[in-house]
Amino acid sequence: MRKLILTTALVLASALTAFAQTIYICKDGDYTTRDISDGMEISLEEGIDSITFSEPQMEKVVNIVYEGSQASVTIPSFVQGVRCSSGTSSDVVLVSTNLTDEIIYNVVGSSDDGSLVIEGDYKLTIRLNGVNLASKKGAAIHVKCGKRIAVDMADGSVNNFSDAANGTQKACIYTKGHFEFEGGGTLNVTGNANHAIASKEYLQIKKSVKAINILKAANDAIHAGQYFQMNGGELNITNTTVGDGIQAEYELDDNDLIIKDEENTGGIVIKGGVLNITMENSEDAKAIKAEGDIDISGGTFVLNAVSNGTRGIQTDGDLVISEDNNPTNITIYAKGAKCTLAEDELDPHRCMGMKIDGNMTVRGGTVNVYNTGSKSKGIKVTGVYQVTGGTVNAVVDND
Repeated sequence: MRKLILTTALVLASALTAFAQTIYICKDGDYTTRDISDGMEISLEEGIDSITFSEPQMEKVVNIVYEGSQASVTIPSFVQGVRCSSGTSSDVVLVSTNLTDEIIYNVVGSSDDGSLVIEGDYKLTIRLNGVNLASKKGAAIHVKCGKRIAVDMADGSVNNFSDAANGTQKACIYTKGHFEFEGGGTLNVTGNANHAIASKEYLQIKKSVKAINILKAANDAIHAGQYFQMNGGELNITNTTVGDGIQAEYELDDNDLIIKDEENTGGIVIKGGVLNITMENSEDAKAIKAEGDIDISGGTFVLNAVSNGTRGIQTDGDLVISEDNNPTNITIYAKGAKCTLAEDELDPHRCMGMKIDGNMTVRGGTVNVYNTGSKSKGIKVTGVYQVTGGTVNAVVDND
């Protein structure tokens, strides 16, 4: 005898809606799927054991359009729990109480006096679709949410952001959660007051990213708590950066103690992509700096440490270089002299290609360090230095 089970509250008569749906049909123990839409009929055959109707999937999108000194915000009726508290001001403030649906904030347009602030407690996506936004009050984008914040650069789009030079913001683009950058567009960031891009938790650049260009940073170009990871794409950090190029540090609690969390490694993981970083605008700056370990398993690096006391790569932990994910080619130019500002007698802060406080292990790839500065050093390893594969061309100082 045929057994028919409807596993949702829908019945066949109401299954045809204005939105496409998928039905899951179990016949003689094998599942098949079929898309249905308005005007289609479903015929039942002998041997069908069950039918499951899936709910229609619709993106929850809030549209934000900047037009000079004003901005328009469109919140569809089916997007629950989101409100705009800034009216038509170009300093847009959105507050979300939604805890079940990921909201996509689609941003377009231009303003030379605007910003975007988003508050909430659930993960979200910011879709950049051709945006030119310069804030005169603080950060250009400030996400007050401790969850995953995806920043999706629409394919082919060019997006430009700058912040207020006299502001107290932590970065031009900042979140207290964790950033995941994706999409085949370009992101240009100018950090006039502090970091260019910063996150309290981890920060990740995915393979799909076309390019992120840090045009200026009054402090670090990219500053991440917990850890930094790059899987692909292109990252360019210019010589106008005053602080470090990429810095990853441990996330601390209110008592300045390291938070015990498996994601709080203080490290840097790079699996591929292109990195062009130049440090020549500030003494004692590092192109790549981690409080934890650094793991490089792919990528093409050109790092210029060309000021006094600068370093191409520096870690308080271990460094491992391999080609586990992609070919690895690291070129570092260390051209500076001793830092004139340092007062630490144990570490005179000489310019170095690499400074590794832990162990350094090379299992694959090519590393070239070129030193031309007075008393600059190639590679200094405090712990154990080991090469089991690949090629390293540099002076190694284990003293």
